[in-house]
Amino acid sequence: MAMSQADVLQDVFVTGLKNAHGVEHQALALIDRQLDHLGNYPEVADMLRRHRAETEQQIVRLEEILDAFGTQRSLLKDMGLSLSGNMAALAHVFAPDEILKNSFANFAFENFEAAAYKSLITLADSGSLTQHRAALQQSLTEEQRMAAWVDENNAALTMKYVERRAAGETASH
Repeated sequence: MAMSQADVLQDVFVTGLKNAHGVEHQALALIDRQLDHLGNYPEVADMLRRHRAETEQQIVRLEEILDAFGTQRSLLKDMGLSLSGNMAALAHVFAPDEILKNSFANFAFENFEAAAYKSLITLADSGSLTQHRAALQQSLTEEQRMAAWVDENNAALTMKYVERRAAGETASH
């Protein structure tokens, strides 16, 4: 039996919320692994700590929206994406340019999250789900701010890495 467009929209919205919830857990895992390796880059560590707190709030906002639909989060997605976040961060640990690889990955990941929130906002605006728009917009703004920070600091971070390496200092993290 065919579903109405409104039913499909809500179904896609709820699935997107569950996916975003899992991705935010993946983000926590990525951030936590990176924080263990940023002794030489305190400005990056400070920003990641700030964004970690935002990520925790994003998870709460997503859970509140899911609760409004009487829907449980997908523990399998949360665990799977958290594990993949840990594995992704570990993949860079042994790279001599770990800080650069993590920065590139962070830029891509933040933009991925922003795209997901833009999609959720589109769905909210298209259906009768606009009561969730403000929470989703707040998360989108946070993701865009973090992506912009990574982008704006890429050149300085790259040169700091080169300078540390040229001086024979630990440069990877």
